[in-house]
Amino acid sequence: MVPPLDKKASAALALGSKIRALRQRLKRTLEETAKAAGISKPFLSQVERGQATPSITSLVGIAHALGVTVQYFVETPTEAKSVCRGEDLKFFGFADSANLFGRLTNLSVDRKLEAILVKMPAGQQPSEVTTHAGEEFLYVMSGQIALTLEGTTFILQAGDTAHYESTVPHAWANTAGEETVLVWVGTPRLF
Repeated sequence: MVPPLDKKASAALALGSKIRALRQRLKRTLEETAKAAGISKPFLSQVERGQATPSITSLVGIAHALGVTVQYFVETPTEAKSVCRGEDLKFFGFADSANLFGRLTNLSVDRKLEAILVKMPAGQQPSEVTTHAGEEFLYVMSGQIALTLEGTTFILQAGDTAHYESTVPHAWANTAGEETVLVWVGTPRLF
């Protein structure tokens, strides 16, 4: 069994490492992060090295300065939040669409990205032209689709991808004589 002091030191080191990794990934200096968090630069340095543990108020300030919630630093990944098992994939549909949709990401209010497996039957009519805020990425696994972006149509076949701003008027249609399967990834979440 690990002595309590070692657990506390280990937790402080893990927290500090997460803070430092995010700060460096965001290309922020110790000084600008500390100033935005309302703490001193030496204290932030000690926190990042696991030599000091921030108060809740300081941790909230650090999180705010780095653009995340406090949960980012204190929650640990769990299977229920991070993993979707293939055997649990269930498809659903919408009344106005012949497509079937399978969620590849877990529901979570703090996530911005969503991934959906889409099965499009052969001979499907083109989708309605839409626009909305965000980005979309498509990966065609099998079959073929016609992707129309602002009036220009691109034919995507198995293995092809597309990445575009959702503010561009867009629509898709299955142009294959068979079911088309694709992965749609987008922001913000659709539902």
